[in-house]
Amino acid sequence: AHKLGAIDYPDARKVHTVPIPRLGGAAIYAGLMFALLRNLKFSNELYVIMAGATVIFVMGVIEDSRGLSAKVRLSGQLLASAIVIGGGLHLNFPANLGLGLWPSYIITAIWLVGMINAFNFLDGVDGLASGMAVVCSIFFLGIAWNTMQNQVAYIAASLGGACLGFMVVNWHPARCFMGDSGSTLIGFLLASIALSGGWATNNTVLAISTPLMILGIPIFDMIYITISRVKRGAVRNVKEWLEYTGKDHFHHRLLKLGLSVKEAVVFIMMVNICLGLGAWTIHYTHRKLIAVLLLSQSVIIFAIIVTLMLAGRDIKENK
Repeated sequence: AHKLGAIDYPDARKVHTVPIPRLGGAAIYAGLMFALLRNLKFSNELYVIMAGATVIFVMGVIEDSRGLSAKVRLSGQLLASAIVIGGGLHLNFPANLGLGLWPSYIITAIWLVGMINAFNFLDGVDGLASGMAVVCSIFFLGIAWNTMQNQVAYIAASLGGACLGFMVVNWHPARCFMGDSGSTLIGFLLASIALSGGWATNNTVLAISTPLMILGIPIFDMIYITISRVKRGAVRNVKEWLEYTGKDHFHHRLLKLGLSVKEAVVFIMMVNICLGLGAWTIHYTHRKLIAVLLLSQSVIIFAIIVTLMLAGRDIKENK
């Protein structure tokens, strides 16, 4: 990291107070690829996911060491998305509704780019992005394993294991950050796992709800801050959306409310576990009432998060 210039220096918007290496994504990528290559049972889907992940990782390393413009970063993310879509991985429900393949491709690209940046936005305090990746991977692994989706389970296990190993040096106080090379890689892989898995049979709502609930925290955080920033005029286009940095994320609001870094990370992971357990249960239920109740529970959880976000914002404004 020092040789490449991949050092994260403290500034007004950051929590850390000393320079920290930010090339931890290299460790995650190496661990992930070692596990996948060790498997030696490749399918076309696995090939395209690995190829797309490599594009995202290389772009992240360049961003961490030299910096890239928003246009180049978005182009790289779209290239990785095109690789995945070209390899046959895409959302099926638009085509199943008779809308054709192109809407499926477009929505899939939005999903992939959105999740890539959602996890990049989430990587704001020690251990948060890596911890969330472990939790999300475990739920994807459990559901995939129990439904005999061995390839999906293997990717999820590899990603979860790599991130769990990295948490040794990423937990507060962190000795190394994952950087864009790690956070964008995690977002891409979790989004690809969601695409490659079958999360329900003959039930589009449940099939969509399962990954959305597991990945609910980063999705919600991205949507909330996007609406907030657009509303107050801080963001007016995609370029500004990618480049904007600020302390208005969920974890920043929890810190404003008085939680320590460790407490904020554990709190968010616990909320993620609650949502993941709901997704796990909803996947195995065949009763519509139970599914509705579980989805309602998720809505209530997000309502609580909104309340905390607003409370943290008010504290900031009062100061």
